[in-house]
Amino acid sequence: MTASSDFDSDKLSFRTKVAYGMGDLGPPIAANLQLFFLLPFFTVVAGLPAGMAGSILAISKVWDAINDPIIGILSDRTHTRWGRRRPWILFGAIPFGLVFFAQWLVPFPGNTTALFRYYIAIAVLFNTLYTAVNLPYTALTPELTQDYDERTSLNQFRFTFSIAGSLLAGVLHPLLMDQFQDDPQRGYAIVSAMWSVAIVLPLLYCFLGTRERYQSSSTTDLPLFQQIRIAFRNRAYLNLIGIYLFSWLAVQLTATIIPFYITFWMGLDNQWISFSILGVQGTAMAMLFVWNQVSARMGKRVTFAMGVSIWLLAHCALFLVQPGQLGLMLGLCVMAGMGVSVAYLIPWSMVPDIIEVDELATGERREGIFYSFMVLLQKVGLALGLFLVGQMLEIAGFISAGAGETVTEQPDSALQAIRFAIGPLPAISLILSLLCVAFYPITRERYAEVLHQLNLRKQQQNESL
Repeated sequence: MTASSDFDSDKLSFRTKVAYGMGDLGPPIAANLQLFFLLPFFTVVAGLPAGMAGSILAISKVWDAINDPIIGILSDRTHTRWGRRRPWILFGAIPFGLVFFAQWLVPFPGNTTALFRYYIAIAVLFNTLYTAVNLPYTALTPELTQDYDERTSLNQFRFTFSIAGSLLAGVLHPLLMDQFQDDPQRGYAIVSAMWSVAIVLPLLYCFLGTRERYQSSSTTDLPLFQQIRIAFRNRAYLNLIGIYLFSWLAVQLTATIIPFYITFWMGLDNQWISFSILGVQGTAMAMLFVWNQVSARMGKRVTFAMGVSIWLLAHCALFLVQPGQLGLMLGLCVMAGMGVSVAYLIPWSMVPDIIEVDELATGERREGIFYSFMVLLQKVGLALGLFLVGQMLEIAGFISAGAGETVTEQPDSALQAIRFAIGPLPAISLILSLLCVAFYPITRERYAEVLHQLNLRKQQQNESL
């Protein structure tokens, strides 16, 4: 394969970094529209009971637990003239967009059993295709450059586009849906078609604007389950799983309940959902660069603990906010966004460290396995958030809308469940993430020693040739 001058050195051009970053624009749009609006869509537009709606994605995770590591292994073993990872992005992008669109249709109005089966099938397909494009994308970083600082720069571009996609979806979607208040089912069909295009095009641009230049010769051929056992014997990886799962669950719980909190507890219209999401995600994007500088000086563990502590205080205070306290509510959304930013940045920046610790211990690299479980945890957090909130609302007597109906009031028990879901529930999850990060063993000094040992090993291998 002939490379252009843009790929002749280990330094990457701005154009390449933008193309790489855009690969994480579409999936977060899809994921955040699910996160913020899928449960309200199921209950208020499609008319499913809250408990049934909350269980749909949770059920699909049974397949995801099998699907994600399989795709991780397959992408490791893919060999084409376009590389290992990029073909998955190319051939998965359009089906991913089509299934996303199908998720927001109501093909059997009034038939809850048929709708439940339809949305289960769509959820399984959606999560499979999400993995097929997003997992190879996340594992692409070490194959674009071997330069340590360039890898950090790539992840900055990635998370900038990721949060921008989340912000775009969270802010614009309620405003677009406001144009279809008389026919929300038609509105969701039209608006989701628009979002489908916005999801697919950046993925295609990522494929066209990047090239895989480094494919490790130490990729393992061990069977899937043996690789999983090896990965889960890695103490640092187990800590990382806890850090990411609990912090990401807090993100998902917050995002899932915000529309209910704004609409039913605060008594506000859709534009305030947009303002609240802007407060959280806009702050998260701005703080991304601040936390990166803090991490460079103080380390990843301390940075994560600082951000999550601010975030924890915000959730405790949101539980106490009363209707009419709009300024306080928005201020707490900004505080929460400061913590959400570290949930994006820090856990993903730990993954390459763990891969190299594993390489030192085993002599092999298994990016597909490590990244596959991180992608799985993203979806597990989303599913748990939807499931827990849906079950809580169901138990609390939340009133779902029937076909053509609009629900404007809820019983006091449902209102208290909404408050609990935005305050104590994510706060508990954040405390668990802080406990996990306290035991994370890879310090700056430990990582420097790992790199030194790997370099010595490579020098010895080169000398023996």
